[in-house]
Amino acid sequence: MTTTGEDMHELVERLYPLCRSITGDGVRATLDIVGEYIPLQVHEVPTGTQVLDWTVPQEWNIRDAYVADTAGNRVVDFAASSLHVLGYSVPVAATLPLAELREHLYTLPDHPAWVPYRTSYYKPEWGFCLSQDTLDALPDGDYEVRIDSTLADGHLTYAEHVVPGQVSDEVIVSCHVCHPSLANDNLAGIAVATFLAQALARTTPYYTYRFLFAPGTIGAITWLARNAERIDRVKHGLVLACAGDPGQLTYKQSRRGDAEIDRVMRHVLGTSERPHRVTEFTPYGYDERQFCSPGFNLGVGSLSRTPYAGYPEYHTSADNPGFVTPQAMADTLAVCREAFAVLDRNRSYVNLSPYGEPQLGRRGLYDSLGGRSDAKQAQLAMLWVLSLADGEHGLLDIAERSDLPFDTVAGAADALHGAGLIKA
Repeated sequence: MTTTGEDMHELVERLYPLCRSITGDGVRATLDIVGEYIPLQVHEVPTGTQVLDWTVPQEWNIRDAYVADTAGNRVVDFAASSLHVLGYSVPVAATLPLAELREHLYTLPDHPAWVPYRTSYYKPEWGFCLSQDTLDALPDGDYEVRIDSTLADGHLTYAEHVVPGQVSDEVIVSCHVCHPSLANDNLAGIAVATFLAQALARTTPYYTYRFLFAPGTIGAITWLARNAERIDRVKHGLVLACAGDPGQLTYKQSRRGDAEIDRVMRHVLGTSERPHRVTEFTPYGYDERQFCSPGFNLGVGSLSRTPYAGYPEYHTSADNPGFVTPQAMADTLAVCREAFAVLDRNRSYVNLSPYGEPQLGRRGLYDSLGGRSDAKQAQLAMLWVLSLADGEHGLLDIAERSDLPFDTVAGAADALHGAGLIKA
């Protein structure tokens, strides 16, 4: 029997060969596969659509690309890896001397065996990415260059999956689907989001959870533009990226810094034994910067392991399925589930017997603790909840002030609510 971590890794391996970009059939093929795991509502937004200060670009698709020597040997071949072509390359068919071809070749001299990931989304260009070792081995001479691509009016594609909650207030979970063969920076986030959606669907969450699978930047901007009238429903959010490498967890706070999701993530990570970092917001990174832009100012943070550009394999062919691990993805998933469990239960209560301390013994509340290894802690949690159940303090406030585990405080609230001593 496979574990969830192994299942997520298998999804990464399935998605890895596909050539994704900010538009095109690679995105659709990716969403088709994700749709085998969770139902998706797929949206197609036409080229030229105005979305905030941006315009939906032309759609890019590619069928084949290569650089061949005079003997017809493909020395660079798109069929071997989608990273070999500069993203959004315009079509080209030519024969060029190596000296001229070099102007369109991208390598990583510091890592000569790796192939870089490069794009040119909004400037017509063409090019190939290859290892420095391959380039160094090319003799002078003429080379056939072929990129069989199209850049034409079409659509931008993104998808949503909604897990209904008890209330219509929403938590956004976002991941980007625009990178080609990059396992950590793209696919691990998709896998964790997909299995998180599955896990939430097996519960009855308090909030409604909306999962967004969209190309980076332009996808989030498009979603925000098309949902401006309902943005006020979004109470919390989390962007998932770089979710599968072996590094420690990193939570980047929202622009506000004091959003509830920020406090929840600090609490969950701080009370766990996991190595982690909590960093301040910066306007550079993934789509948290779109959700947190001043006009929206949503409480959306970002969870990753090693952050973007923080590991040598970032945006290179070394970010392959072997770089991400089932254990790391399972750990990222577990933190998300723990955080959302706190978020869902973090509500304020009012003490219905606020004059003096109510007698807990005659209500059987002390007896219910008999035999529990944490009986003293649970009793203390009841007293803290009664003390701070004034309609202004949530359970997370109480857990932080009492230095007690959130689950213990929430359990005490459940017991007191059942005994009629507090109300939500």
